[in-house]
Amino acid sequence: MSKHVEELVDRKCREIVDRKNIHEVGRVAGIKNYIIEVEGLDGAGYFEKIIIDGKAEGYVSTIGRNRIYVALIRKTDEIYVGDAVHATGVEFKGVFSPDSIGHIVDMFGVDRMNDQKFDNTVELAIETPPIPIMDRGNVKRPMQTGVTGIDMIYPVGKGQRQLIIGDKRTGKTQLCLDAIVNQKGRDMICIYIAVGKTKKEIKNVFYELLKRGAMEYTIIISAFNDEFPPVIKTTPFMGLAVAEKYMLEGKDVLVCIDDLKRHADVCREIGLLTGTVPGRDAYPSDIFYTHARLLERGCQHKDGGSITILPICETKGGDITDYISSNIISITDGQIVLSAKNFEKGNKPAIEYGLSVSRLGGAVQTREMKQVGAVVRRELLAYLEKCDVYELANEDEMSPELLKSMRNGKAIRNKLRQYKFSPIPPEEMQHMFDGLVDLG
Repeated sequence: MSKHVEELVDRKCREIVDRKNIHEVGRVAGIKNYIIEVEGLDGAGYFEKIIIDGKAEGYVSTIGRNRIYVALIRKTDEIYVGDAVHATGVEFKGVFSPDSIGHIVDMFGVDRMNDQKFDNTVELAIETPPIPIMDRGNVKRPMQTGVTGIDMIYPVGKGQRQLIIGDKRTGKTQLCLDAIVNQKGRDMICIYIAVGKTKKEIKNVFYELLKRGAMEYTIIISAFNDEFPPVIKTTPFMGLAVAEKYMLEGKDVLVCIDDLKRHADVCREIGLLTGTVPGRDAYPSDIFYTHARLLERGCQHKDGGSITILPICETKGGDITDYISSNIISITDGQIVLSAKNFEKGNKPAIEYGLSVSRLGGAVQTREMKQVGAVVRRELLAYLEKCDVYELANEDEMSPELLKSMRNGKAIRNKLRQYKFSPIPPEEMQHMFDGLVDLG
């Protein structure tokens, strides 16, 4: 203990000698819920950690001409106009513990199941430079999800960013959980980032993964719906900072972000309170940049590690052309579109095969899977095109070729139906369609 006190005193003395103990002090000029307007901190930088009179902690969110805006992430007491505001001169960072695997944690290194902070924690920079192009490798290794409709038709590779998009309650989260469960025994770290979810929703995810042994390699990083919006906004960046740490250690990481539409809404709320000029649909004009610098962290690193990202985006009325959806579609390497109509028909997973895309496709499949998948996809899409016209037609009026095509297509679609948490190995997928497709 005495050694620790000596080190602390020595450090403080060095700071005094180096004049690092001098910090600016400003005053609270205005309060807008969780956004604090501050005057007098002209030297404060973007994302700098700020302390408000010992009552609250936050970071510089926006820098104006005569004042700065501080986004609160913690508050222990009421804040009033005139309270002292201290600039720390250090970047705001998250806290992470390697013991977080198997737990629900937040960006402050706290286990949310028992509200206890981990002992061995490290600070992680949330805002980091992107991985340089020269440090990135080709995405060519398959990331098996165990879902036939994805692995065979719209595959995902390690280092890819594949969007999962669809209406509410169409199975978006379930696809992510299926992918996480399928990583058991594959030496992959999984990170599920919950953006503004209720405690009940996050606990359900935890128990579903726990029952199947998936929490042994999974971290749930959560921002509950009753947290300050700046915490909800920053949590996905913290989750990717954790993933980047593991990737640079040579590990493969799967990150699921649930979901980016909620994240965009929080960014809009913060932007309007800080006086940012609104753009389309009142979202801040830099919302594309915000999501791009988040998702660009997904890559195959030259040293062997990778970050695979499965972001989720919720739509309304099946419209995937709205502002946020089209933004994220243009950032990612493909999308799995889920249809409420398919879900109601019992075609689960409710993938809309005509709208879904994988921009890497066969590049992340084995030769055998690519050969079968290409034929299955062609036969299925041909069937779906004819289905709307001929599904209710009299079979006696169909030509033999059309009748065979319709029956084969229907059989293929039925084989693509799959119960949740029932992954299928690639070897079995390759023989599922024997007799239904001609590999020529």
